[in-house]
Amino acid sequence: LSGNATGCTGYSNRSELLPARTWLGSTHRVTTRLVLGAKEGSQAMSILLSLFLKLSAFSLIAFGGVNALLPSLLKLSVYQEHWIDLQTFADYFAIAQAAPGPNFMTVTLIGWHVYGVLGALIATVAISWPSSILVYHLQRLILGMKDVHKKKSIQYAAAALAIGLVLSSAWQIALQINHSYAAYALTLLTIGITVFTRLHPLYLIALGAALGALGLI
Repeated sequence: LSGNATGCTGYSNRSELLPARTWLGSTHRVTTRLVLGAKEGSQAMSILLSLFLKLSAFSLIAFGGVNALLPSLLKLSVYQEHWIDLQTFADYFAIAQAAPGPNFMTVTLIGWHVYGVLGALIATVAISWPSSILVYHLQRLILGMKDVHKKKSIQYAAAALAIGLVLSSAWQIALQINHSYAAYALTLLTIGITVFTRLHPLYLIALGAALGALGLI
């Protein structure tokens, strides 16, 4: 009887330990999930904050729009931050140019690639707010000028600067993404047609798409 009683007592103790072990295991799993969730949340916050700050700083120098500083955007997003690769950047730029809407859609697509819809929203706000405030105050300054000659000089200088930046940007991007003689030939042909004819750009876009679909560029 004594042996039986001892065995029963041991069995009872083991039965009492099972709920405690189960509770400890559940607590450990919950704690692990909370720690991992906090770590992921911290990483996400760091990524989004970096996206916002760097694109905001980029916006301050994007005189003439985002297209004027595409090489700088490419360097930032591909080579410095490694948000996307070179081919993805070229694809997003092509989508942004083909789709109706503002020219900063490239930045919106980069933000979407980095962190989904929230990343796209943050990237769009970041690329818009600094330059918008700067242009607003600059426009107020120009409109407040009474000297017509000075006003026109500033406007012509700003236009020349923007055009120069856009042309330089286009050439540098072409050097980055062209990987064959056919691609360079198409680039030069496009420049010639654009400068010397009034052919609609959509025909040139269609030509590039057709050559790409055929695997020629």
